[in-house]
Amino acid sequence: MSEEMDEPNEADFNDPAVQGEDVDSSQGAEHQDAVDQVLESRDEEMERLRETADSADMRVLKAQAEAENFRKRLRRDFEDQVKYASVPLVNDILEVRDNLLRGLEAAGNAADAGGLQEGVAMVVKQLDDFLTKHSVLPIPTEGEQFDPNFHEAISQMPSEHESGMVAHVAQSGFKMHDRVVRPSQVVVSTGPAE
Repeated sequence: MSEEMDEPNEADFNDPAVQGEDVDSSQGAEHQDAVDQVLESRDEEMERLRETADSADMRVLKAQAEAENFRKRLRRDFEDQVKYASVPLVNDILEVRDNLLRGLEAAGNAADAGGLQEGVAMVVKQLDDFLTKHSVLPIPTEGEQFDPNFHEAISQMPSEHESGMVAHVAQSGFKMHDRVVRPSQVVVSTGPAE
């Protein structure tokens, strides 16, 4: 083979068929239409792929946000379970406290129960200190506005307090942190007697 055959000559570059031009103009228009259709379908396909990718990105972001919210909710639930795990124990201790207070009241009526009264009062104080140390606090009631979130009305009666105010506390209520462990049982005032 000769080197002249391997190398294209200048006449080849001027040939319309070599340059991609069609000899016939009608074939050129058809060729251009076909190219335009291919480009248009390629652009449509690219747009569809972009929309699919954007949609997939949104689904991924939503799934990540939902997973993060789920983790936060689990953490908060776990913290609440730990924080309020002792509520049943506190309820039982409050019953013991109520009985001690009843015993203290009964001892106050007896003439010769001075030492017993002091001893029970010391135990009640120690128990109240223990409860306070563990964030179990009494719910303020006497003279307060009745609040069904903290108080349980057992009856109503006329008193020197305005209507809707707590007139008498039958049983003290307690809350632990920000949750009511036991509502206060109260008598609600209907206003001054006429």
